[in-house]
Amino acid sequence: MTSRRYVILGLAHPRSAWFRSVAQWCNGGALPAEFVKCLGPTEVRQRLDDGRTFSTLLVDGGLSGVDRDLFTAAGLAGCAVIVVGDPRIDREWTALGATAVLEPDFSRASLLDALATHTRLVDRSITASHINNDVDTVLPTGKVVAVVGSGGTGTSTVAIAIAQGIAQGNTSSKTLLADFRLNAEQAMLHDATDLTGGLQSLVDAVRSSDLRAERISEFSLRVPQRGYDLLTGIRRARFWASIRPVAFTAAFAGLMRAYDTVVCDVDPDLETEESGGSQDIEERSTMSRTALKEAHAVVVVGHPSMKGLHSMNRLLIDLGDAGVPTDRLLCVFNHAPKAPRARAGYVAALAELITWREGQQPSFTPVHLPTRDIDEILRAGDPLPTSLTTTMARALAPLLSGSPVMNKRSQGFSRIRPGSLHRSVASELA
Repeated sequence: MTSRRYVILGLAHPRSAWFRSVAQWCNGGALPAEFVKCLGPTEVRQRLDDGRTFSTLLVDGGLSGVDRDLFTAAGLAGCAVIVVGDPRIDREWTALGATAVLEPDFSRASLLDALATHTRLVDRSITASHINNDVDTVLPTGKVVAVVGSGGTGTSTVAIAIAQGIAQGNTSSKTLLADFRLNAEQAMLHDATDLTGGLQSLVDAVRSSDLRAERISEFSLRVPQRGYDLLTGIRRARFWASIRPVAFTAAFAGLMRAYDTVVCDVDPDLETEESGGSQDIEERSTMSRTALKEAHAVVVVGHPSMKGLHSMNRLLIDLGDAGVPTDRLLCVFNHAPKAPRARAGYVAALAELITWREGQQPSFTPVHLPTRDIDEILRAGDPLPTSLTTTMARALAPLLSGSPVMNKRSQGFSRIRPGSLHRSVASELA
């Protein structure tokens, strides 16, 4: 008797007809398979994470929670996804990551053919799976500018100035200002009363469908006075848990396809599971880390003061530790004094504070923005002064003229689960 068979992870309503049929085929020997039943997406993820090898995830397309994130979790575990279609649900399952789709009344022969075509037999002695992490690859097309700074430095205002400067400098291109902060304030700064779209709605839509570029634009608001679109952020900081990493990555890729330039207002929160010891911390900083990883230019905003220099120094070091190349950094001193001697003094102080790693020393030419009364302009919804917008657009032009940035994962790198290498090799040899 062969020691190789299919191991099927099933997710469906307990009373589903096909769920019972597959169990009967496996138990009666009509299918050379072992059938492991699950009653919810959480149980599926737990079983995928326990180190056992599964041939496929056979899932009912009519269940809630069956989305891009679940398919990605299966892909990370080396498990193919076969969806049993539901006539009530009209989705392009393969675009979301499914390997194949079966009709609701599929036969034993149809299932066996799908297993033979898209999955693999599992040796009984092998319990772990090969990890493949190609499903979250982002292929950038538009330019990305990430604007980051400590609290109270005017980061959001600088992001507005950048979006307006880029949009007005090239009226034929499409520019988006996206609010990726936990305490999102761009909606308030733009007096956006229509909150039906925004980031939360976009990510939720991407979880269950593959949106075209024109559909992506429907989730943003037009700001005609300044020439760009606005994607409002999450409504409360605690809602970050609804922004699932895989869905956000897919939404971000969609924004880059729909717009020529995406200006991201992000938090200085770069912690990962490795540095913070918690997966929740890493998922909370997904928005910031994704934008900074894909950015062609990272604008670091600070104040020319003792506290401001300390905060900017710490942020620059954090960005270097997070892998942001120093040649993409642009430092901006907001509320800068007019005297050249004073400006040179705090620039020299910051350069003396920063301890760059070997080979990371940048060409340090910061931008100085003078103090302006912006509150009344924002309250009236008028364009920002040209002196601010053109200054930022010109400073960013050299950084945005380069070739698109490719992240490490799109170059072939993948995450390996600790302890899986020797079992993966054994599985491939079997």
